[in-house]
Amino acid sequence: MTISLANDSSVNKSSILLKPLSGEKSNYCGDNQYNKVGERIKTPIRVKVINKKTIPVPNFPVKFKIISFPDKSKGQYLEDTIVYTDSSGIAENFFYFGSHDGQYEVLANIQSDSDKTFQVFKLFARKSNWVFILIIGLIGGLGLFLFGMNLLSGGLQKSAGDRMRSILSTLTYNRFVAVFVGIFTTVITQSSSATTVMLVSFVNSRLIRFRQSIGIFLGAAIGTTITVQIIAFKLSDYSLLMIGIGFGMYIISKGQKFKHIGEALLGFGVLFFGMHIMSRSMYPLRSYQPFIDMILTLENPLLGILIGTALTALIQSSAAFIGIIIILAGQGFISLAGSIPLLLGANIGTAITAILASINSSRESKQVALAHTLFKITGVLILIWWIPEFVRIIESISLKNILPDEPINTLSERLPRQIANAHTVFNIILALIFLPFTISFSKVVNKILPCKIEELFHPKTKYLNDSLIKTPSLALSEAKQEVLRMINIIKKMTRDIIFPFMEKDVEILKRIEQRGEEINFLKNEINTYLLKIAREKISSKMAREIYQMMFAVKEFEQIGDIISTTLKQHATNWCNDKSDFSSKGKKEILEYHSLTIKQITRASNLYKEFDLKKAKKMKLKYEENRDLFIELEKQHYKRLKKEVEKSVESSKTHLELMTMLKLINSHITNTARILLQ
Repeated sequence: MTISLANDSSVNKSSILLKPLSGEKSNYCGDNQYNKVGERIKTPIRVKVINKKTIPVPNFPVKFKIISFPDKSKGQYLEDTIVYTDSSGIAENFFYFGSHDGQYEVLANIQSDSDKTFQVFKLFARKSNWVFILIIGLIGGLGLFLFGMNLLSGGLQKSAGDRMRSILSTLTYNRFVAVFVGIFTTVITQSSSATTVMLVSFVNSRLIRFRQSIGIFLGAAIGTTITVQIIAFKLSDYSLLMIGIGFGMYIISKGQKFKHIGEALLGFGVLFFGMHIMSRSMYPLRSYQPFIDMILTLENPLLGILIGTALTALIQSSAAFIGIIIILAGQGFISLAGSIPLLLGANIGTAITAILASINSSRESKQVALAHTLFKITGVLILIWWIPEFVRIIESISLKNILPDEPINTLSERLPRQIANAHTVFNIILALIFLPFTISFSKVVNKILPCKIEELFHPKTKYLNDSLIKTPSLALSEAKQEVLRMINIIKKMTRDIIFPFMEKDVEILKRIEQRGEEINFLKNEINTYLLKIAREKISSKMAREIYQMMFAVKEFEQIGDIISTTLKQHATNWCNDKSDFSSKGKKEILEYHSLTIKQITRASNLYKEFDLKKAKKMKLKYEENRDLFIELEKQHYKRLKKEVEKSVESSKTHLELMTMLKLINSHITNTARILLQ
């Protein structure tokens, strides 16, 4: 702060008061300081008195006075009310904050006829526990953000119903279509990590193959950027409105569809309210020098990538971490160049979730996690050398300044959109680079982590325990668990048998044959165990359940024989044939195969509870499936009549496969019919 006097020999009444413009430490003024309530400011507030020729004036009195403080604050004071300048013309004073946080103002003035005879210092007090409040604000805000994302995801997934599984199982044979499936699934789940974990699960259960999964997680990487694009919109001001409307729809609506929409909207509002809480919590850090110094170190790309990877892996959500980056950018803490390494790290960190999910899964599902990780790491290694150029590209495609000298606050408002754009562009470029080479990429992964046919253990029971026979109720419960295990094996066999027909893959037939042997073994063991229970003193209800379970086991064994014998032989012949199904024929087979899997799933749910309503539903679904079979058969004959080349060549296999699937539908439905008799 500078006070100019009228002449160079003495102080007259023409003195003026100015703040110094220099940023040098020796010339600071001490304005806009922060400290805790009840404590002294860390550096003094200072003024400098000079005459008209800018010569310092020593021993000149400067008056200091507190002119403003928070309501009800007590105990604030200045060390001195009048301070004389030293030999350099500087007068400095210390201020002690009062009992309340907020803004305090101190006036420094001199007696002069000039208009510029005073200056005002603004000083800010924080609560003594401001660090604790900041931390709980960040944790609570992040918790709301993740909870909101979970609600949003739950609402969208419930709205989609079983369509996601059907889409994943029927539309992923084309790698380009698989990309859009990945985008759609990730938009629904609101998490690329969730989509990748789902892929690991589906590959592990043989619903899809590893090669099919590559296109899906390429699309998932793009899909998660849509979430970030939405987050970049400044919608926090409307978060409470969204929460109110969403909650109202969820509570008032009787229809499930509107309930799910309300749940999604509620989650959307909670998500943005969580961002608002985090943003407010971070505000004090704008003036906290240690934090500012730490943020500056993120300009180092390697360090930024490591931090981004670690934090994303910790919170298990790249969207949440990028949301934090956007908040930092909105507060003016971080530049676009500084955010790019954090974005790259977030892309690697999101692969950690898939790796964890694959630990206890099959070799092929581990390939999914490895491929996803390699995809992310390769992309980061490509871009890390081109960050300055990438920044220029993002700036060029984002909205430019309307005025040459754009204010800082406007710049910080523009940065979130640039960060979202950078995330989107990066993942689109990676998908475009990798998509043409998915087959080659899968071969590389196969070489790194060879997928061998895993030999099954020698068939054995898992739940049957002879020591429980004397307690029939418990023994029957264990038998039921073994039956459910048998259904699960049948389900895996039914899923696996489609791959030789769709991809001419004979490797999986060995696994099917082994599982067929296991089904025969379990049928004998379960029946023997049930007969032992029947010899005990049991109620008529238990006797009926034993009969129903023995009947069901016989049906499951027949399904196992159909798959491991009849369909296995057809599959072997088909793989040695050069013929192929027509596109419509393949679609029909996959559709009916998916319905067969669903019917087996219904049987599994039925035998968990012996619910007669579920049994009736299975009968109705079978009738629908039977009618669809007749319709699909008509469509096939129409194609034959038109002499569609592929339909003629594949007609025999097409009809045999569809007939066997219908027969599986019939056998599995018999297990429901027996409960209704």
